[in-house]
Amino acid sequence: MTVREATSADAEAMALVIAAVAEEGSIATEAPVDVADRARRFRETIEGAGPAAAWVLEDDGRVVGNAGIHETHAAGVLALGMAILAEARGRGGGRALLEATLEHARVCGAHKLELEVWPDNTAAIALYASAGFAVEGVRRDHYRRRDGSLRSALLMARPLGDGD
Repeated sequence: MTVREATSADAEAMALVIAAVAEEGSIATEAPVDVADRARRFRETIEGAGPAAAWVLEDDGRVVGNAGIHETHAAGVLALGMAILAEARGRGGGRALLEATLEHARVCGAHKLELEVWPDNTAAIALYASAGFAVEGVRRDHYRRRDGSLRSALLMARPLGDGD
């Protein structure tokens, strides 16, 4: 598996990954995903200026995952989002995507990279923790789902200090 910066040509494949992972309920995006709209938003990120950026995870030339970072309301803090198809998990791709995002965040001069993750997504939490992310808080019953239920999310972050 390899990681590379995403291009506009990857936008639809990236949107299809999000759609598949959303079906599992393991990310904040809910199914059904408007693939065309999501691809458009990916293209905007890829073609835009500033620290926002995206990467794809490929397995034998097929996009099986992606990660992106974008600015937050706090100067120097970037937010991370990531999704990997179920059949591609557990093979080092998540770690490779994380390394790409961390390096980009450092180059951009960010001092912190943050993310949100469902509390029951233990595999993702373990991956993030092994990469130096720590839980900073909980958003209890924060996200209302289409079915009316409420979901909590863990806030995790990693400082990006000198020599980090």
